Amino acid sequence: MRLGIDILENELIQNLPGILDILLKDCTTGENIFWATENYSHLGASYSFNSQIFPEHITGENGDVIVPRVQKDKILQLSRSKEMAEVFTPSWICNAQNNLIDTAWFGHEQMFNKEIVTKSGIKAWRTLEPKITFPKNKSWKDYIKDTRLEISCGEAPYIVSRYDTTNGEFIEINNRIGILDRKLRIVSENVDSIDEWLLFTTQAYKSTYAFEWQGDSLLLAREAMLITFIENFNYKFDSEPDMQSIEEIASIIAWNVWQMDGLKGTIPKSCQVTEKISSDLFGNSEKEVQQCRGCETQNIHAHNGIYSLIMDWDKMNESTGKKGVPVRFVDMIKK
Repeated sequence: MRLGIDILENELIQNLPGILDILLKDCTTGENIFWATENYSHLGASYSFNSQIFPEHITGENGDVIVPRVQKDKILQLSRSKEMAEVFTPSWICNAQNNLIDTAWFGHEQMFNKEIVTKSGIKAWRTLEPKITFPKNKSWKDYIKDTRLEISCGEAPYIVSRYDTTNGEFIEINNRIGILDRKLRIVSENVDSIDEWLLFTTQAYKSTYAFEWQGDSLLLAREAMLITFIENFNYKFDSEPDMQSIEEIASIIAWNVWQMDGLKGTIPKSCQVTEKISSDLFGNSEKEVQQCRGCETQNIHAHNGIYSLIMDWDKMNESTGKKGVPVRFVDMIKK
């Protein structure tokens, strides 16, 4: 399976049967994620704003429909930047900001890498190779379980850094700087058996969240996170993970990386304008148009749209007897 910056859906279909179906699933509605953009509407009705994305829309002869932003033409890049404020952050900035998070968590700087400027004036980083050490009051397992969220994630460059989203340059595993990349490095440094590696890697994925409005970027983010799992397993054990493990990680990603309007906490454009018809004693009727109260008042807790669900992986589900309960993301925001 080719593991370049453009993850080919045709190859996912061929080499990982059923995985693309999981990555396209919207766990809130039980349907598929949808385009949520008109960038593809010229391809037909199946590519309109509200149309769900199905495998046949992006595979076969349509296998090159979705590509990373760096491979989109410049006009489309400018259009998406103007309409959706889609700006992809250079990897060196992602690294610098992730370093700030880790400085706060560890209590000191330069845990994973040192930020540098090359002789040609380009900002970059140099990976620090010694095994990561931890403060006395924290362990490597605490780091794995620490919850992280990337908002309006696009292709999720803060979570996984398989390539620089601004120039398309592939980044080798041992030089990656994403939130999940760092967690996987910690796992690989501290366990040697496949079973333990899978256990703690699963925990790393369960504690890493992201949301995105546009369906194409959301799928790219999900694909990148899945391929990152496969790449790191191969890097550690020089073999491929089994399909059961791949399916489990894909299912976690489908829950943890979800489609949402970040200002409303709802599925994009799901709020409704309703009409209420009332009649008096004389048979006269009057129509009243009611706007979404949340949209009118900018109250994130008062929308009539479909609130996005995420999975609380630590909460016990009484109906199944296992951990994992779907919760509304908005309920995690204080009123």
